[in-house]
Amino acid sequence: MFVLIGHLVDSSYPSPDNATMHRIKNPYIVFLLFIRCMNIKRIKAKAIPSSFGDKTIEVSVNGKYTGSAPLGLSTGSREVFNFPLSGIPLSLVNNTLNKALKGLELNEFNDLKIVEDLLFDFDGSERLDKLGGNTVVALEYALLRSIAKRGVMWKILNPYANEMPMLIGECIGGGKHSGDSSDFQEFLVMPHADTFADCAYASHYIYKKIERDLRPIGRTCTGSWVTTLDNLNILEILKNAAQEVFDKFDIQVGLGLDVAGSHIYSGGYYFYKKGKLDREKQLKYVNSLIMRYGLEYIEDPLEENDLDGYSEIKGDLICGDDLVGGNLTRLKEAAGKINAVVIMPTQAGSLIKVKEIIDYAKENNIVPILSHRAGETMDDTIAELAVAWNVPYIKCGLFGKERIRKIIRLKEIEKEMS
Repeated sequence: MFVLIGHLVDSSYPSPDNATMHRIKNPYIVFLLFIRCMNIKRIKAKAIPSSFGDKTIEVSVNGKYTGSAPLGLSTGSREVFNFPLSGIPLSLVNNTLNKALKGLELNEFNDLKIVEDLLFDFDGSERLDKLGGNTVVALEYALLRSIAKRGVMWKILNPYANEMPMLIGECIGGGKHSGDSSDFQEFLVMPHADTFADCAYASHYIYKKIERDLRPIGRTCTGSWVTTLDNLNILEILKNAAQEVFDKFDIQVGLGLDVAGSHIYSGGYYFYKKGKLDREKQLKYVNSLIMRYGLEYIEDPLEENDLDGYSEIKGDLICGDDLVGGNLTRLKEAAGKINAVVIMPTQAGSLIKVKEIIDYAKENNIVPILSHRAGETMDDTIAELAVAWNVPYIKCGLFGKERIRKIIRLKEIEKEMS
């Protein structure tokens, strides 16, 4: 063993630079960096536009395998940073991380733990204020593709996966996503079909029907329709559209809302176009909408610090997004008060953490929901993860090449599975 280590240390293979090694507190990681077979030859990052035009990051491994991470627009206080305030850390990836990871071989998903330990130790902060969650996730997406090589990623991660997620489709939007055209951030459709392909068809049928019937004034940054109608009129129209889908195709379609409570909350009140509501009236209002329209899904109905209030919302899926922000500790606090959680990998800044959140949610009767973000890319890894990890729902927009790519990939996986 001493001879082997001496040989590796004296070899001509490149090793992590001194600055990075100084930051790594765990000597086991250093040991592994040397004894693993050499596989990663080069890591390179570049800036690419997100679906709403701001720059995000794409990372390539060995010039073959790429991954890119989306940007968030509606963000919670508990999630990691998208990027450092100084901008996209391309030089950190192309210089420091490229040297630190060169020669590392990854054979399975859990090997990403070695990479993450190095990255988080280098960053030195809980919220990744040097690297940004986007950098870590884009790199890990590329590394997963390098592990799969020519194979199918979901099969590599879980060869026994045999269930498809259901689709939660964003149909009409408002709030921060649209310049406040309507109070609520997202009006959602949830088809209950036998196949994912039928779920996608029913969702797009309603999406196109809204275009024909309402003549919307535009689209949100997530591709949802923007209208001049108020909340109740929108829900009535979606309810009628869902009934039409049932009558024509025998597909039941549930409705949902993302209230994005933190974004309409200030100084103890929830502000709407027609006035403001205190906490008790907000609870009554949300619960009345659930009852009146049979809403199956309600996301962030209250501001993100009102954890106890979530237990007073009465519905099928009471979901936390900003409430949890990809933070496992916060999810543990919310257990028993919510029964669903939105998970966006860039909120957690770590795929190992995403898997831990999903596992914890399942073990504690909380429904995990993998989700896109406002500023999307063409990367479709969340589709692979949703299938491999048996996530029951995936939330996605219904317009735009970046979002449609996820839906297309899920339809492809359904065929691969059959």
